Amino acid sequence: MKVRVGIGIIAFFAVVAVVGPWLNDLMGIGPWKIDYDAISRPPGGGHLLGATSQGTDVLAQVIAGTRNSMVVGALAGVIGIVLAVVVGVTAGFFGGRIDALLSFLTNMFLVLPVLPLTLIVAGYVQDTGPVTIALIIGLFGWAPGARTLRAQTLSLRGRDFVMAMRMLGETRTRLIFVEVLPHLAGWISAMFLHLVLGAVLAEAGLAFLGISSADTVSWGTIIDQARQVALLNGMWWWFVPPGLCIALLGTATGLVNFGIDEVMNPRLRTADIKAMRKALA
Repeated sequence: MKVRVGIGIIAFFAVVAVVGPWLNDLMGIGPWKIDYDAISRPPGGGHLLGATSQGTDVLAQVIAGTRNSMVVGALAGVIGIVLAVVVGVTAGFFGGRIDALLSFLTNMFLVLPVLPLTLIVAGYVQDTGPVTIALIIGLFGWAPGARTLRAQTLSLRGRDFVMAMRMLGETRTRLIFVEVLPHLAGWISAMFLHLVLGAVLAEAGLAFLGISSADTVSWGTIIDQARQVALLNGMWWWFVPPGLCIALLGTATGLVNFGIDEVMNPRLRTADIKAMRKALA
């Protein structure tokens, strides 16, 4: 049930991200379309979520912001998880000098001050659009996952079934893709969702600090624009919707991760079976 609810929320945001522009055109609204008669108007009438102090529709901005925020989260998550899997699994499986070199690289990224470096790089780069922000976040966010996957791979490398396949002459590549990676699927999926959420939050934080493209709309940029006017004038309908979107995405990733943990953790599965038997007794 937890996984279904979480996946449903994530799927909803993904669908909105895909059909967002068409949806805005269908409703006759747009993130930059100004209605001078609806400046600072609360929800109702022709603006379901109200209008900003510039007369733009909040719903249109949230819909457009969903696409950019989800693009940042998905792209940063893919970059981060690919680097984490490649570095962590390679270090854990091969060991020796390769492990020492990759572990040193991982530890170096772990101790780097990520937030200041992200701010410096994002401020230096001229184009701070969603793709650029995603690249920066993904390149700085893979190290914790790589360290965890390395530890899990070290444990799997010495298991009986892996040793048996080695004795049968299986190649290292086949052992990694057929024997090791399937057992890491739960960890990888949980890390990917964590990276997606972290990227969305990081993008919102960067936008809040003013590091974003002027023509880009995201949940973070909406909150950044709202804090300058809405908080002082009580325009709650401006900043609450994007804040709720971020909170819902965080709740959804948490629910999915809890569900994955229940499936992958034998102790939790045993407890669920005992509870079910007790309820049916």
